[in-house]
Amino acid sequence: MGPVTALSIYLVVWWTVFLGVLPIGNITFHEAGVAPPPGCDPGAPMQANMKKKVIITTGVSAVVFAIFWLIVTFHLITLPGVARNY
Repeated sequence: MGPVTALSIYLVVWWTVFLGVLPIGNITFHEAGVAPPPGCDPGAPMQANMKKKVIITTGVSAVVFAIFWLIVTFHLITLPGVARNY
């Protein structure tokens, strides 16, 4: 696996994990019973905590990518092996 391919796969994993982590821990204005500021949707989060979510996403993505990299590098799962099972 080349560096460009590895970076591309990591970015896809990162965005996928980020979209999964994004809604965790959010409290909306409506849920808190607080009137939103003018022009703000009641379903918008009061505090997004983006820095924390980016750090969590980066860590989880690194672990997921490391597992993927180990599988590819050491040929733990091969395409012919997967096809044979089906």
